[in-house]
Amino acid sequence: MNLGFFTMPIHPLGKDWKLSLREDREAFLLADELGFTEAYVGEHVTDQAENITSCIAFLAWIAAATKQIRLGTGTINMPNTHPATVAATMAMLDHMLDGRLIFGISPGGLLSDAELFGNLDADRNAMFLESINQVLEIWATEPPYNIQGKYWNISTQKTLIRDIGQGFIARPSQRPHPPIVVTAVAPFSKGVTEAAARGWDPISANFLMPAWVKSHWPKYVEGCERSGRAADPGNWRVAKSVFVAKDTATAKAYATDPDGPYVYYYRSLFTKLKKNGRIELFKTRRDQPDHEVTLESICDRLIIYGTPDSVADQLLAFQDEVGQFGTLLYAGKDWKDRELGRQSMILMAEKVMPRVNAGTSKPPKSAQSSAAS
Repeated sequence: MNLGFFTMPIHPLGKDWKLSLREDREAFLLADELGFTEAYVGEHVTDQAENITSCIAFLAWIAAATKQIRLGTGTINMPNTHPATVAATMAMLDHMLDGRLIFGISPGGLLSDAELFGNLDADRNAMFLESINQVLEIWATEPPYNIQGKYWNISTQKTLIRDIGQGFIARPSQRPHPPIVVTAVAPFSKGVTEAAARGWDPISANFLMPAWVKSHWPKYVEGCERSGRAADPGNWRVAKSVFVAKDTATAKAYATDPDGPYVYYYRSLFTKLKKNGRIELFKTRRDQPDHEVTLESICDRLIIYGTPDSVADQLLAFQDEVGQFGTLLYAGKDWKDRELGRQSMILMAEKVMPRVNAGTSKPPKSAQSSAAS
């Protein structure tokens, strides 16, 4: 299992913006130093707590400071930006990263962003599909472009000056394009199936109950079968909220503190999803009454914390529950305590993952029992 990083940073509202951005940057640089294989950052324009407004700008900021880690947009909210802008800026970013870019895309989930950009009442899934189709067509064709759609039209036919390069849109370093991933937040996500059919891979969100994470794999298999490609568990990424400390008392205190960054993170998400009628993501079964879903039950089920040994055991149990996957994405949180935040990532890379991978290399208990007999 590979170790990656995913942050949709949720910072305290009163925290200095410069400080939170510096800490977010430091987390990515630390992940690179520790050998994390990939790292993603989200974006929202109208959220004081989730205050990275452009994942492209953020990744451009850290591109030259990273050495080996692949960096991903987590995600570009496609309906909110003109497809030609996405195509050109992502192409430039891929060159800045020397081909280390992963292209994470989604219809966008923050309703205040949708209202701001005028698509609150629009079919954002349809806008998403048109946008990514146009981006891929731009990268696959030569100018002058003549791409007509319901939401956007793209052309440089009137202004093309071929011999000096006017009217061209840049292409990425990776051909035909960077790997494409989509975030999966719905139980039994149909989007996972459609993405897999197009050769894209899923990231299962860290705020989904394990039963809903598990539901993504058969949908991925369905899409792969439709397109005739192998459904490789190595292509499945699963995000998880994890906190590792040197001792149990410190781990529990930090991860369960009502004013700490982990509980704060889920309080913010719980408030948003409940208000938007998506509380089912936090249910353990589909017929569970809404009143049974509490912040305490969410945190108890979704936050893994403890010493390296304990966390490794919990992650192996989680993998047994949801199925095999290729990359665990450590979900970034605010660094209320900078040293504990850094230490958790270090312990995760240096102590937890070797234990997890040693555990996954063992045969199932039933096989061990058979061998012993």
